[in-house]
Amino acid sequence: MVKRAKRFAAIAVLAIVATSLIAAVALWRDPFLLVRGEFARQRVAAGLSRASVDVAGHRWSYAYRDADAADAPTVVMLHGFTGSKENWYPLAAQLEGRYRLLIPDLPGWGESERKPGAVYGFTQQAANVVAFVRALSPGKPVVLLGHSMGGGIAALAAARYPQDIGKVGLLDAAGVRFKDNQFGLDVLAGRNPFAVEDDASLKRYIDIVFHDANAKPWLPWPASTAIIRKRRADAEFEQGVLTRIGRSEEMLLPGKEATNIRQPALLLWCRQDAVIDASALELYAQRIPQARKVLLDGCGHMSLMERPAEVADAVVALVDR
Repeated sequence: MVKRAKRFAAIAVLAIVATSLIAAVALWRDPFLLVRGEFARQRVAAGLSRASVDVAGHRWSYAYRDADAADAPTVVMLHGFTGSKENWYPLAAQLEGRYRLLIPDLPGWGESERKPGAVYGFTQQAANVVAFVRALSPGKPVVLLGHSMGGGIAALAAARYPQDIGKVGLLDAAGVRFKDNQFGLDVLAGRNPFAVEDDASLKRYIDIVFHDANAKPWLPWPASTAIIRKRRADAEFEQGVLTRIGRSEEMLLPGKEATNIRQPALLLWCRQDAVIDASALELYAQRIPQARKVLLDGCGHMSLMERPAEVADAVVALVDR
């Protein structure tokens, strides 16, 4: 009996060692496995599933959740520059099954298709998003939420396609000439303040977008190595998009056309936003006078991740009123 127990224990130890070696080899070959695994955990925890669809000449990857009620509104969420659909998972978890949720990686970003030579500025992405809406919510207007760059896209989509966008929420949105800060000055000078090349610049990037230290993501090795490697590979693409949305004739287009937004609207900012200064809230409010204004304190650019409960309250007020 003792010999059998020892034999089983030895087998268990060997199994653990073998599993650990396999995991180590897998991570060595693809360090991004750890990141994808964490994203999958967050997605499942938020009650979301994953799907893909071909729309507007691109293969889109998106997360979704059906509502508890069949007639519930559909809410579409657009991420920002260098972001992805995963940025919205904390908010999605707060909303539970209240609405039907559609959370895409925008074309060119995340797991969605990126085409060489394609244009991914405000104008084209607004058209892409409306095509996505028509494909997944045919004949039924949606509530469109946009964060940062996604906010500029959402503003333009709401202004140009009111038959498809029933309500719009702009969170820390780009597209207006806000009060000068270091981020904006760097963009106007031709630099990418979000560029990530090494551990130091990865830390700087996180410190720029997050104000609340408790909300900053923990990125242990090899996850940090995987993210740095990916951001290095994306550097040219990021610079091209930033040039278009931050320095071209499209730069202020969302703000200019926001005067055409007649739908119910939400403007939500964090007071300590070091990317899109909170002065942008009032600039958008001048153009969208019917919008409800929400200014949160103690958070930075990533309001949807730093204050998901408060953002959820504001979204519910927008959708249900």
